[in-house]
Amino acid sequence: MPRLDRKVALVTGAARGIGEAVARAFAAEGARVLVTDIRDDLGARVAASLGDAGEYRRLDVREEADWAEATDDAVERWGRLDIVVNNAGITGFEDGPVAHDPEHASLADWRAVHQTNLDGVFLGCKHAIRAMRRGGSGAIVNISSRSGLVGIPAAAAYASSKAAVRNHTKTVALYCAGHGLNIRCNSVHPAAVLTPIWEPMLGDGPDREERVRAFTADTPLKRFGTAEEVAAVVVLLASDEAAYMTGSEVTIDGGLLAGSAATPTTQ
Repeated sequence: MPRLDRKVALVTGAARGIGEAVARAFAAEGARVLVTDIRDDLGARVAASLGDAGEYRRLDVREEADWAEATDDAVERWGRLDIVVNNAGITGFEDGPVAHDPEHASLADWRAVHQTNLDGVFLGCKHAIRAMRRGGSGAIVNISSRSGLVGIPAAAAYASSKAAVRNHTKTVALYCAGHGLNIRCNSVHPAAVLTPIWEPMLGDGPDREERVRAFTADTPLKRFGTAEEVAAVVVLLASDEAAYMTGSEVTIDGGLLAGSAATPTTQ
């Protein structure tokens, strides 16, 4: 039997990257998926490719009204909402290089990153709990980052927002458990995962492979992760197999946070 058979899921930022991979993995495991994003054309194409398992709805995670309407839509359409994946996020560098260090970052840029990455997760958890109460159970998976576990001097707002997502995940887990709600909340912390967000830094010129090697030099497995590898972890956390996991964090980083890069030696 598929691991998410007959479950209903809402995935944010699902038009591409990790969100798209999660939506596809969920559908393959038997779930019905509300694909949400603000990239309407891309999101609609992802949903259409899922056949009867997918529907698209525009959802700006910064807007509470969008969240209320999207969660209500899932319940009205399929009778329940079992899974919410808070994946939508920005780095702050989408429009090109800009100062995001602790000394030079502007307050406007700082707030913009937190509005999407943190406010969006707060609203997602809030409305997930509201909708999941009706069904009596549910699973929330928040996509944080390796950057939420360590300091990132050149991306202070991003690191701060992802650290807050990690902490809020634990707060939500404790709140739900304390109120006798069978609603679990866990976070996933990817490191270098090859998604469209990396393309401006990697480029498509002859030095692309050199850049790939440079960006993964400190990763023990010496490569980027894939969106599908992250999606596999999210499927686990969303499934009943992880029924005893709540308030947990799962890193998927090629060994980066294990301590030090692995250096094989010969005897």
